[in-house]
Amino acid sequence: MTEEIESKWRRGQQRMRWLDSITESMDRSLSKLGEMVMDRLPEPAKFAPAPKKGSEKAVTKAQKKDSKKRKCSRKESYSMYVYKALKQVHLDTGISSKAMGIMNSFVNDIFERIAGEASCLAHYNKRLTITSREIQTAVRLLLPGELAKHAVSEGTEAVTKYT
Repeated sequence: MTEEIESKWRRGQQRMRWLDSITESMDRSLSKLGEMVMDRLPEPAKFAPAPKKGSEKAVTKAQKKDSKKRKCSRKESYSMYVYKALKQVHLDTGISSKAMGIMNSFVNDIFERIAGEASCLAHYNKRLTITSREIQTAVRLLLPGELAKHAVSEGTEAVTKYT
């Protein structure tokens, strides 16, 4: 029995070394790729002083319309949902952008913890799919006492409402 355990342990160690070597080679490849991308980027444009009104270099309105406008990239956050939850609890209370950033970080952190724990649970049970059961167990493991009970009941209610 101990020989079997030792052989499994050795195989596990070999797999860990193999994964470490793959991770290191991927890190090296990504850093090389990053360097290549940075080398190909153009130098940042230096702004010239604005031309005077009477000069020929002044840009006309027609030229300005033809130039493409850049869309600002959207960042995903939970701010809308945090705000809605706040208004359900306290109608007259607002929230600052700093506090909203903290709440967004908090929600992301809890999400990552629950997802990681659910992934481990699925792995322990030799499952390839994370189901609501793994999520529920992960919440019970991560959150303390009464908070876990409330979270599980809210989650169960949301799942039954969805299906």
